[in-house]
Amino acid sequence: MAIVGVAVSRYDIKMALRYSSVPVVMLPLVLGGCMQLSGLLDGRGSDMPAQEDRVAVRSPGETTTRPLARPGGQRAAPAAQIGRGGQQVAALDQTSPEERAAAMAPPAARTQLLGETLASLGSPADQGLWLRTGLVTRVTQGRIETQDGSGSLRVELRPSGAVAGSGSQLSLSGFTTLGLPLTQLVTLRVYAE
Repeated sequence: MAIVGVAVSRYDIKMALRYSSVPVVMLPLVLGGCMQLSGLLDGRGSDMPAQEDRVAVRSPGETTTRPLARPGGQRAAPAAQIGRGGQQVAALDQTSPEERAAAMAPPAARTQLLGETLASLGSPADQGLWLRTGLVTRVTQGRIETQDGSGSLRVELRPSGAVAGSGSQLSLSGFTTLGLPLTQLVTLRVYAE
């Protein structure tokens, strides 16, 4: 392409920019809009991929690996029945009545309040009466009390390794001895003996 010699002065450029209906700053926006418009005119639309970018979707063929059918045409159990055949709380809680009675005994004369914690159910596989908490740094004997004062229990305080305000885990035996629902988060006051 040959450039035709045209004498243009700075004055002419300044006047053209001043009185132009489209400032130079707007040119990228206008050109971008033209690109979008060209996509609409050729039937693609602005958000449609080009013909070469489209992916073909195919149905699985006869050679596609499929899951095996259940023997005898049995259907899977509905979600409501899952867990019904599992172990009961009484079967998992191996704390003896004597251990529960000792844990329910009146508190020792000297106890020190360590703080309050929000406790959830700990691992049912760990037997005994314990509270895993960030309020202690070593295993020690202590006492927990529900926030409303309705229950108190002597437990082994186990360090969780977490910071003090990060919550705690109470053993299955602890929950059942205090008569708390297993799915409840319970606020406990924790004392060291």
